[in-house]
Amino acid sequence: MPRLSEVITALDSLWPPGQAESWDAVGTVCGDPDQDVTRVLFAVDPVQDIVDEAVTLGADLLVTHHPLYLRGTTSVAAGTFKGRVVHTLIKNDIALHVAHTNADRADPGVSDALAGALGLRVVRPLVPDPTDPAGRRGLGRVCELDHPLTVGELAARAAERLPATAQGIRIAGDPEAPVRTVAVSGGSGDSLFDDVRAAGVDAFLTADLRHHPVSEARAHSPLALLDAAHWATEWPWCELASAQLDEISDRKGWGLRVHVSRTVTDPWTAHAASPDDSSGAPN
Repeated sequence: MPRLSEVITALDSLWPPGQAESWDAVGTVCGDPDQDVTRVLFAVDPVQDIVDEAVTLGADLLVTHHPLYLRGTTSVAAGTFKGRVVHTLIKNDIALHVAHTNADRADPGVSDALAGALGLRVVRPLVPDPTDPAGRRGLGRVCELDHPLTVGELAARAAERLPATAQGIRIAGDPEAPVRTVAVSGGSGDSLFDDVRAAGVDAFLTADLRHHPVSEARAHSPLALLDAAHWATEWPWCELASAQLDEISDRKGWGLRVHVSRTVTDPWTAHAASPDDSSGAPN
């Protein structure tokens, strides 16, 4: 049975904290380094529903992709929702560890998991990490399809294979256009449009695309854009990460029980489709 400090060392070997962006808040948020760990839960968001799930599961360690305190805080009072998360974790002897942009840039990382869920073959990073001589780490991934699809077919595949959300998959571009190469980036990706255009791909699948960046991107090139829910594009990493920790546990003889939360923490809860009006004119 490993101590928390041993498990954290293993997690840091997968996602070194030094590879996180300078603005990020990764690493261990709470937990006694000497406590024993027998059960681990992976999730995207450190919200109360996930923490309650960890309590019910009897987890000793919760690993999330998103930080709890990205911008810092001066209080963990239980009257605030983040403070309540901290109080619940500490009262139940559950440690919290975060792997965010260090997991985005890892090999394999968040975008590898996204590409795998979509059945895409990874060719290279979209934005290579200059400190990686092997050229495998970095943000996003440039991928190929085994067989060409239309933009609409690729969107339908994403809607089928990613976790279901109220948003589904939005398309900017011609649904009938052919797609042979795709760039993917788990989480918010509209800051990467210059890199996507430079990659020369047919389509870009990411999340949180905004009106003006999309409008400008479409004016620059015929690149098709597929916009999925932020949570849905990052959830596949939880399965990848749990498998990585399972392998380490087996190799070290730890006997950890590793779980992935299937609680949907995407904040959007419903979707009302617009009427089918081919004119597109307001009523």
